[in-house]
Amino acid sequence: MKRLLPLSLAALGSLLYADMSTQEFLYKDSRIMGMGAANTAVGGYSTAVFYNPAGLIKIKKEHGFEVEILGLNITGSENVKSFADDLDNADTDQETIDVVKQHAGEVYNINISNYTSVSYHTEGDLALSIGLLAASDVNLFPHAYSGANGLLEVHARTYGGIVLGAAQKYNNVIGGDLTVGLGVKYITQKSYEAGLDEGEVTAHNDDLDTYMQDTYEVSNSGIGVDVGILYEPYILDGWNPAIGLSVMNIGGLDFDDVYGAQPMTVNVGVSVSPEVPFLNSFTVAVDYVDITNAQQARVRNYNPYRAEDQYDSVDITNDSMQHLRAGVSMGIFDNSWVTTTLNAGLYQGAYTAGLDLQLTLLKLQIATYQEQLGAEVGQIEDRRYMVGLGLGW
Repeated sequence: MKRLLPLSLAALGSLLYADMSTQEFLYKDSRIMGMGAANTAVGGYSTAVFYNPAGLIKIKKEHGFEVEILGLNITGSENVKSFADDLDNADTDQETIDVVKQHAGEVYNINISNYTSVSYHTEGDLALSIGLLAASDVNLFPHAYSGANGLLEVHARTYGGIVLGAAQKYNNVIGGDLTVGLGVKYITQKSYEAGLDEGEVTAHNDDLDTYMQDTYEVSNSGIGVDVGILYEPYILDGWNPAIGLSVMNIGGLDFDDVYGAQPMTVNVGVSVSPEVPFLNSFTVAVDYVDITNAQQARVRNYNPYRAEDQYDSVDITNDSMQHLRAGVSMGIFDNSWVTTTLNAGLYQGAYTAGLDLQLTLLKLQIATYQEQLGAEVGQIEDRRYMVGLGLGW
């Protein structure tokens, strides 16, 4: 029976996967995530280049240059601090193992990112943007025993690069305004992926980051192209409807099939922005992202007789709700001194909420959303909270 156990675990390993964070978009803007991440037919920010580059045309002309010299986002899972504190308070190897097992079945994410950008909407119908992205993303998945995926599963990466975007509007095209957008980005990344056993967890509790770098680091780089359109038909007077379509990550961001690879996704969205009394702006949007189901899951090919880890990407069919994004944005104030926007939405079947506050040069955003990490909604859920800090004008 004991001789059969390793073979049973190997077979089980082919059934277990870790979809630790959906990769259809390279960057999550807290302002957009609070609105359910529905931005394909909305735009309005420099970060539209990560959703639909045509959305750059929605940057307000009266703002002139939009400069964000600091666009820092910090994201953490609901109970990640509790997990970190418990590990920090563990004094012995056995206590460390017990802490990991106590948190088995939970998932934890920490993400720190910064997007610094300069955008400009000309007096005509052209919008341009250039930005620098730097991000670090860590996902931890504790297990109850050192089985097919180890005692502590780690999926992490650091990445960044330069992002360029442009959008050109053409008036009176088939009864509406048509904007065509183009984005180009060069991204480098270092990824780290492993199912750590009990010995690795206890031996490297204090220097896990160094151990992962020395043992599991993989470096990659690539160029991705994004194209998109935004169509605003001359119908429903006063509602300002828009239809968006984007094809993201065309080209070489597959990173040789390691964690963090960016699949090419096709996304569609619709929005309306009616004039509402007492509000500066009001927008309702619905997106369906990754129409072709290009998002993949990570599977560890477990072999008890092989020391190194080997993860591969496999095709999965996600619950359709995981493709759905919907949100509403309400602008309360918008003047030279203060801008306040309240956001709410639905992301992968769970609620989102957010606040965007700008005071002259200081920007503060807070948001919450829930990532669905299994093949179906509700299978593995990770409620995350975001805080964004920025300096710009």
